[in-house]
Amino acid sequence: MAGPPAAAKQFNKVAIRLAGHRILPVWAVLRHRGRSSGREYATPVAVIPTATTFVIGLPWGRRTDWVRNVRAAGGCTIRWKGREFTCTEPTFVGKDVALAAAHGLVRRAVERQDFEGGFLQLTRVPAPEHSAMQSGW
Repeated sequence: MAGPPAAAKQFNKVAIRLAGHRILPVWAVLRHRGRSSGREYATPVAVIPTATTFVIGLPWGRRTDWVRNVRAAGGCTIRWKGREFTCTEPTFVGKDVALAAAHGLVRRAVERQDFEGGFLQLTRVPAPEHSAMQSGW
């Protein structure tokens, strides 16, 4: 499976500024730490929310750095619709789980898009108001 195209880095620079706000509810900012470096990263992702989880499509596969970092750490934080969430239990799931969670245009996009890498599901809870990870980003 090929990795992200070169244009993805340029897109991410713009998307990171727009993601996580109420005006674009499909986009969120996923914050994670590097497995070896410990460096903090922010990655824009499209999320499918449920009452207790986020489901994230993996169009570039399961071996991207951010996926490996989140799985190694056992979680991450996600800023979505202006709120921070602590996310744990990263689990690979199939298209059936994403379709069950998706509605409207998002569901149509999931039906039509080929997510060879499947989806990553994260259990979510609102982050404490002044969490250490939140203030460090």
